[in-house]
Amino acid sequence: MSISTAAGVFDAIAAGPVDGRPVLLLHGFPQTGRAWERQIAALAAHGHRVVAPDQRGYSPGVRPEQPEDYRVDVLVDDVAAIAEELGWASFDLVGHDWGGAVAWWTADAHPGRVRTLTVVSTPHPGALATALRTDRDQRGRSRYMIDWRETPATEEHMLADGAEELRACYSGKVPQAAVEAYIRHLSRPGALTAALNWYRAGRPDRAIGPIEVPTLYVWSTEDSAFGPAAAQQTGQWVDGPYRFETLQGVSHWVPEEAPETLNRLLLDHLRAHTPPPGTEARR
Repeated sequence: MSISTAAGVFDAIAAGPVDGRPVLLLHGFPQTGRAWERQIAALAAHGHRVVAPDQRGYSPGVRPEQPEDYRVDVLVDDVAAIAEELGWASFDLVGHDWGGAVAWWTADAHPGRVRTLTVVSTPHPGALATALRTDRDQRGRSRYMIDWRETPATEEHMLADGAEELRACYSGKVPQAAVEAYIRHLSRPGALTAALNWYRAGRPDRAIGPIEVPTLYVWSTEDSAFGPAAAQQTGQWVDGPYRFETLQGVSHWVPEEAPETLNRLLLDHLRAHTPPPGTEARR
């Protein structure tokens, strides 16, 4: 489906009954809404209305050229605009990797619209900031974020030799068909630069506070990007009901590597916070 907003047109995958409880899924780098394929199927089968957009830069219809057009506040505005266009007065929000970061910030900015929050891999930004100051391990894991700000050198390296470096990002944990689809998508003119502009946009303009909405945070022990320090501190940044789940022996690519486990956790979380009868999810 296509979702038209003032910023442009977002491509998206949609499934489930149109009057079902709405769930918005936000992907990360270097992927698209396809990353949620298994979660989309499971949620739709349980009667949810699921939408997984290709986010700003990944959708050709919303691909500005300047890094400042990928600031966190702009990405949060995209989420609000998508929900508005879909007619969702409130919705459940799920994010992984960069999509997880946007999900944290959206829940902070719009607690009245986000019914529940589920974040996979990415710790609360406040917990991550603390770990970057105090934990040598996390600073080492996050070094790539600084390296990837080089342009156009990063694009050239990632796409050289049949996109060998970009392929290596998936660590052999993402299905090959999906990897090929992502490589094709990001090899198109301007696409990889747009995706990398998320790293080049600079720091957020404001501080983020504790999250008030019911939150599920799923972290995996073999995540190469986010270590235990930030993961364990994330609960200190949630004032609402909080559940922290650790997946042993699973890499960063949780939605595709451990889909059954994630689906179970996600569905349990949604069931635990079902709106009262008669509550309208749509305007």
